[in-house]
Amino acid sequence: MAAETDWLSQEIPLALEYNGISHATVLATPADLEDLALGFSLTEGIIRSAADVYDIEILESDRGNIAQLRIAGACLAQLKHRRRALAGRTGCGLCGLEALDDVARPLPPVACPRQLIDPQAILRAMRAMRQRQPIYQQTGTTHAAAWASFSGDIVLVREDVGRHNALDKLIGALLPRRNSHDPTNGFAIISSRASFEMVQKAASVGIAALAAVSAPTHYAVTLAQELGVLLIGFTRDEDFTAYTHPQHLQCAS
Repeated sequence: MAAETDWLSQEIPLALEYNGISHATVLATPADLEDLALGFSLTEGIIRSAADVYDIEILESDRGNIAQLRIAGACLAQLKHRRRALAGRTGCGLCGLEALDDVARPLPPVACPRQLIDPQAILRAMRAMRQRQPIYQQTGTTHAAAWASFSGDIVLVREDVGRHNALDKLIGALLPRRNSHDPTNGFAIISSRASFEMVQKAASVGIAALAAVSAPTHYAVTLAQELGVLLIGFTRDEDFTAYTHPQHLQCAS
């Protein structure tokens, strides 16, 4: 048997510092790190909006990268109050939480999508996302999160070895600091299962519809129902299952 070259995805530590204070370290694919830092900061409740971030600088070192963020004083004070020692691991969104109250943050319900979503658009977007994952095509090891228009056209895709990181990267890219996409004017798709953390991250920026390749958890369905998120699982070539708020689909009666 002839030897062949294989491509492996990279996974490096990314330390996040806020106004010089070290807060968390995640393991991530070293691409779109500013998006990751911004999305993580928002979905973890460290900042309230992109306007709370005055500057982001990514520094490289022999042991990994450092994201240095300069944030508003009110956010820093809140961060110190609810300080967490979060040691990130691939695929883990809860490592290092100090209290049960940190698991599910109180969030307002999301606004309804601006129009009913065509089920075929969701299927079309999921198929198209695979063609927009160059790291996955080389290595087979990364997850992806994408933002699609109501017509099913892919607008943005972000990849990472961690599914939470991929969604945080997408959210960071969607924020006004980077773009001006309205969370009610499209939907998000992910190449993983839909855990409650993924629903919580989506809802934290007002994403009203989330479609996953695999199944959701019971906690994810409960949270999506409470927050008004259309949660879809088992999104495959020809069909999917809507677990919450099917009235946001065109086929809803």
